[in-house]
Amino acid sequence: MRYITYLVIGIFFGIVMFKSEAASWFRIYEMFEFGSFHMYGIIGSALLIGVAGVQFIKLKNIKTIDKTDMHLHPKAKSITRYLAGGIIFGLGWALAGACPGPMYVLIGAGFPSILIVLFAALIGTFVYGLLRTKLPH
Repeated sequence: MRYITYLVIGIFFGIVMFKSEAASWFRIYEMFEFGSFHMYGIIGSALLIGVAGVQFIKLKNIKTIDKTDMHLHPKAKSITRYLAGGIIFGLGWALAGACPGPMYVLIGAGFPSILIVLFAALIGTFVYGLLRTKLPH
């Protein structure tokens, strides 16, 4: 039952992303050219909702679905980690015209060429897994 709930939430999220044009290559290109506020508004809204949600979880001590405590541990601070990772992620996003969330939305919307991007993302994740211990974290 839990997986069906996740599936329904994921489908709803995909529909919202597609209808808001967050999965649109044109909107993403426009964002990287600083030509429109559209994507910055969506990303900023998501950021605010995420921060508010995490603070609410901490304040109310909300449990997981399995009724266990949530463990929200702060990440290690590192300039190299976030700078290098952000540059690689941003370059991939700019070249592909989609970040990981919209990739699945575009597949669902019937754009088969995004399967190449998904394949490349999976290869990149696999390579990261192989090199993780050798990278500056």
